Amino acid sequence: MMTSMTIEQVLAVLAASPPGIAAATDTVSPALLRAPPAPGEWSATELLAHLRACADVWGESIQTILTQDRPTIRAVSPRSWIGRTDYPGLEFRPSFQAFCAQRAGLLMTLEGLPPGDWARGATITGGGAPLQRTVLNFAERLARHERGHLGQLQRTLRTVTR
Repeated sequence: MMTSMTIEQVLAVLAASPPGIAAATDTVSPALLRAPPAPGEWSATELLAHLRACADVWGESIQTILTQDRPTIRAVSPRSWIGRTDYPGLEFRPSFQAFCAQRAGLLMTLEGLPPGDWARGATITGGGAPLQRTVLNFAERLARHERGHLGQLQRTLRTVTR
């Protein structure tokens, strides 16, 4: 997986996610945060649960790469991981606070990395042929993923608050 974002861009997107989510949700009632825009679509609360599961899985991969020398990591699907959590059933605001705390920790780790540590890598197994991924690969994946879901969150909230 080639990266196309710079370290600075990745950090900026990751830092912007919590304020972006806050801006979109601050004035929305708890009931509307749980309301899906249409049958079978995710509510704001379910989107946040998904973002937290992705942050758990990919953030843990980043930590593993940084604390071990060339580890082998078994791929975990965030969609499977969420089933091991209580995230979908949590109220939005406390779940969002937990997301913000987790993000602050990840940013503290990433912002302090020497440039060479962004290239530290791991072998990822479990989804076909083994893949080589770096800290930057995982951080960029998280950033791109969240950026897309922030747009989805905004669209969801526009629909349910009409």
